[in-house]
Amino acid sequence: MVRLDSILSSWKSVREDTAQAVEDFAPYKLDFKPCADLMTFGDTARHILDAGYGLSGLLLAGEEDLSTPQFRENIGKLVAELPKTEDAAALARELRSAMERRAPELAAKPAEFYAGDIIRMDGQRVTRLEMLQLIKEHELTHRQQLFMYLRLNGVVPPTTRRRQAKAKA
Repeated sequence: MVRLDSILSSWKSVREDTAQAVEDFAPYKLDFKPCADLMTFGDTARHILDAGYGLSGLLLAGEEDLSTPQFRENIGKLVAELPKTEDAAALARELRSAMERRAPELAAKPAEFYAGDIIRMDGQRVTRLEMLQLIKEHELTHRQQLFMYLRLNGVVPPTTRRRQAKAKA
């Protein structure tokens, strides 16, 4: 059984590595992308911030159907609450800050809240806890993009650096 505290703890770790990747990429241009059809590093990192904040905000607001035509408008209102992030330092800071604000709000909701069903953007019915897990998995997917961009620029991602340091110890 998946528990809320496990999802939140894992998401916080994922988010810290995302923020660290942004800081590690600071010497490079945030507009880097390996080919024309992909999002830039900065756009991907900002998407992680916006999607995590917006989707979790919709959950907290009690939205039950994310498949409606108003979905983009509703998530846009929440994303508009976030400050602009002009550089890597500001983006990394806001990635951390948004998680520090959001995690306690999510943790305060009772088990009954997370047992309730909602409809995802694709029309699939899931529990709120499953949706929260999906939000974390979405970030993991895009964090991997950031890690690939780091590697393309000769930077070792934070998770690999930790594993290497542990192996040396």
